[in-house]
Amino acid sequence: MIADFQLRLDRADGTNPFRSLVRAIVYQQIHGKAASSIYTRFLKLFDKESEDLFPTPLEVLEKSVEELRSAGLSTRKAEYIRDLAEKFNNKLITPEKFNSMSDQEISSQLCTVKGIGQWTADMFLMFDLHHPDVLPVGDLAIRKGVAKHFGLVIPNSKKAFPTLEQMEQLTQIWRPYRSLGCWLLWKISNIQLAD
Repeated sequence: MIADFQLRLDRADGTNPFRSLVRAIVYQQIHGKAASSIYTRFLKLFDKESEDLFPTPLEVLEKSVEELRSAGLSTRKAEYIRDLAEKFNNKLITPEKFNSMSDQEISSQLCTVKGIGQWTADMFLMFDLHHPDVLPVGDLAIRKGVAKHFGLVIPNSKKAFPTLEQMEQLTQIWRPYRSLGCWLLWKISNIQLAD
C-alpha cells in the first residue's frame, strides 16, 4: 500500500488545476455514476470528448448558467463553476504559483470560490498537487480512523470523534507525511474482513 501511495505522489501527470476543481464541484454530494454522466455532458458542451481537451476558464465563462445546467448541473453548481472560471481567468487563483505557496495560501485562494471549502481544498492538495503533509480534519472517515487508531474514547458519547486540536496533536508523529497516514486510514477502512 505504501508503494502505491508513493507512486501517486511521484507521478508527473500534468495535473490541470482548473479541470480538477471543476470535476470536484461536479462530483460534490451526488452518486459517482450520476456525476460521471453529468461530467461527460459538461465536456460535450464544449465539443470535448476527452479530459485532455478540457475547456479553458474563458471558454466556460462564454457559457451561461442555463447552458451549463443543460449538462445536468444544478443552478448552484453551474454558478460555482462560473465563479471558479472567473477567478482563474482574473488571476485571483494562480496555479502557476502553487509550487511556491504554502498549503494554507493555496487553500485560502481556493476557498474564495463559491462551492469550494476546506475539505475540497485538502483533497486537491493531497490528490492533485500531491502534497505529502495534509491533514483533512473535516473528513469524517479520517476523524473516525484517527479515533480508532489512537484508541480515543470520549466519555458519554456514542461517537468518538477527536477535536480538531486533538487531531493535530495526535498526528504530529506522522509529520511530514500526514497525507500518507490519512491515505492508509482510508484504505484500511475499505478493507472487508472475512469471518
